[in-house]
Amino acid sequence: MQELAAVALETARSKGASYADIRINRYKQQSLFAREDHVQNANAQERYGFGVRVLVDGVWGFAASMQVSKEHVARITAEAVSIARANRATMHDPVELVPIPKAVDTWQTPIVKDPFRVSVQTKADLLLAMNAAALKAGASFVNSGVFSVAEDKYFASTDGCAISQLLTRVWPLCVVTVVDKGTGRFDTRAVLSSPMGTGWEYVESYPLVAEAAQAAEQCKEKLAAKSVTPGKKDLVLSPENMWLTIHESIGHPTELDRALGYEANFAGTSFVTPDQLNKLQYGAAKWMNVVGDKTQRDGLATCGYDDDGVKTTQFDIVKDGRFVGYQTIREQVARYGKSLGDTRLKACCYADDYSSNPFQRMPNVSLRPHDWGGKKVGWEQMVAEVKDGVLIEGAGSFSIDQQRYNFQFGGQVFWEIKNGKKVGMLRDVAYQARTPQFWGSLDMVGSDHFYKLGGSFFDGKGQPIQTNSVSHGSSWCRFRGVNVINTGRKI
Repeated sequence: MQELAAVALETARSKGASYADIRINRYKQQSLFAREDHVQNANAQERYGFGVRVLVDGVWGFAASMQVSKEHVARITAEAVSIARANRATMHDPVELVPIPKAVDTWQTPIVKDPFRVSVQTKADLLLAMNAAALKAGASFVNSGVFSVAEDKYFASTDGCAISQLLTRVWPLCVVTVVDKGTGRFDTRAVLSSPMGTGWEYVESYPLVAEAAQAAEQCKEKLAAKSVTPGKKDLVLSPENMWLTIHESIGHPTELDRALGYEANFAGTSFVTPDQLNKLQYGAAKWMNVVGDKTQRDGLATCGYDDDGVKTTQFDIVKDGRFVGYQTIREQVARYGKSLGDTRLKACCYADDYSSNPFQRMPNVSLRPHDWGGKKVGWEQMVAEVKDGVLIEGAGSFSIDQQRYNFQFGGQVFWEIKNGKKVGMLRDVAYQARTPQFWGSLDMVGSDHFYKLGGSFFDGKGQPIQTNSVSHGSSWCRFRGVNVINTGRKI
């Protein structure tokens, strides 16, 4: 790796590059899917190659290859320099990079059991056991699956960085469907497991088989449940529901490239424009504290260094309800840091493949649990103070506008709350709001005893599209007077 990197960096310098880096990466992916009593699909992929990025006269050039040899590294580096020179015709402002510390280091996801050392048979047996439990409990159909991913990454740059990392992620999933043969109506419920940046031990520790059976039982309850009466209601939301709301209404809007308007793929730009920094009251001052954190254990975006060679860290996005910080990368800090009054390095650069150009991607973005002085505070304490409301578990459908301002979210399971008690299941539930009004209605956040990570294994951004894995943590939360709609009504 060091010899290959030396070829790239020396070639780039000799051809006039002021900066260069190389990423030599190997990616392993494995997925299994099962339906009812049989395995449908088993897939394994491995990709290996390198990408070289150079700065020439303040302009980026990038090139990549799957042929990893000294000769190809030299040729591809020269190609990247040529591309940078060709790109000068489109340059408006030269790219600058803020200095970073030299890093020579190794990092890997802390795991107990490597998922790639677990046999395919063991994984298939788990999926079929989930399916059998769901079918026994009354499921009409059931689909299950498990993903395993490993990124083996080597990064070197003319800043003196030489960084090796091994990132591991797993995701077990199961979706259960029950059909009412009399009416033809059906309902679904997904197991509430989340993808995680960890090893197979997470899969073994999660009660997947038991929850698959529970999902079938709850599907039957949903079919028999009454349809929700729309109107303003209090919401008690589980961590498994909160992650998606955090992702869409806080995570994406606070990406600096989206806020500046030069990223608009996947639901547009952002209402959180630079004039709002340190001014926008994003939500309730007492309860809303949101951090970006690529150091959080088990987080999908967690790593030791980003793809700029910047050491990962934790930073505030919303503090005491006020918007205080964007997600940024090294290049953005150099260009906008002084004008924004924020020159911190936040390590938010990532490329999803050796052949992809690195750009700004979301870190783990999480709502801090409230400090209750050691007291356990969860959904029961929240429900006790609600006269008319809905408790929602799990993430469901969602919709958000082109500025990340107006949104609608569903869920997996819905419970009616009346006079401080959870009284029965509901169906056809979704909640609508404008982002600041919704977070302004937050009036209770649970303790860290109930804090959980949820997340997206395949979060899309950019054009050409790249995918990133990212987690979002939360405890239970309560919101007052949110608009609840009935998704089953027909006009």
